[in-house]
Formats: sequence, structure tokens, C-alpha cells
Amino acid sequence: MADGFSHMDRDGNARMVDVSAKNDTTRTAIVRGLVRLSSETLRLLKADALPKGDVLTTAKIAGIQAAKRTSDLIPMCHPLPISYIDVRFTVHDEDSTIELECEVRTAYKTGVEMEALIGCQAAAATIYDMCKAVQKDIVIDNCRLIFKSGGKSGTFRGE
Repeated sequence: MADGFSHMDRDGNARMVDVSAKNDTTRTAIVRGLVRLSSETLRLLKADALPKGDVLTTAKIAGIQAAKRTSDLIPMCHPLPISYIDVRFTVHDEDSTIELECEVRTAYKTGVEMEALIGCQAAAATIYDMCKAVQKDIVIDNCRLIFKSGGKSGTFRGE
């Protein structure tokens, strides 16, 4: 490890961290994000009247698929035996937002924070894609880890 950087060797070259000596533990990560829509776009979404079809079902599938493929997208992520993924949506009429949560679990040597982040962001991007025909200024906002458990660092609770 070069000067405390876990993803660099002694010569400063990029490397994947060796987790082979670590014990498998149950690990969970939950990431939350927000998609801001216009009230008209949200109305169309809720009425299942958008041109591309069922937005939230498509976004859920995209988020699950993306979480499973995280190691293909993020160079130093380990491929993980994921045991559970869920993408949940809460629609807030008062401010025309959709709150997303992606929860990922494994029993393995390393955590699933990246999988939850990628899952949430892919689901949010899919909402954007499914709604862009009627609104171009959709905002994806405030994607962050709100919970993590398992492993050496223990439990983290964010907001």
C-alpha cells in the first residue's frame, strides 16, 4: 500500500484490494436519492400516461440490474455474491419529487455501498430517460449513503 492508499501498490500503481484474508460478514447498504419533476410530469407519471410506459417499474428493474453490474462499471470494485436488492420509490405530490432508495445485501468480505449507489443512480437516470420526452429540466439530486452495516467499520447511519 502506497502512503495509506488502499488502491495503490508500493510503486503507485492502481490495484484492487486483496480481501481474501477477510471474513465473510452480513453487509447491508441503503442509498437514497431524489428526482425533481414538474407537477405536470408527475401527474402524467402517476396516470401511466407518459410515452415510454411504466416509469417506476422500468426504473426498479434498471436499478436492480445496475447494482448487479457495478463491478463492470467501477474499476476497483469486487464482483460480489449479492443476496438481495430492492429499489423503492416514494412519490411526494407536494413538491413533485420521487424519493428513491436502493438497498443491497450480501454475506461477503467487502461492503455493498457502491452497488447501492449505482443502483439508485441508474434508477434515477431511468426515471429521467422515461420522462425526458415531456420535460427536459428534470433534476437528480442528493444521492447519498444513509445506512451501512457489517464489516470492520460497523454501522453507519446518515440522514
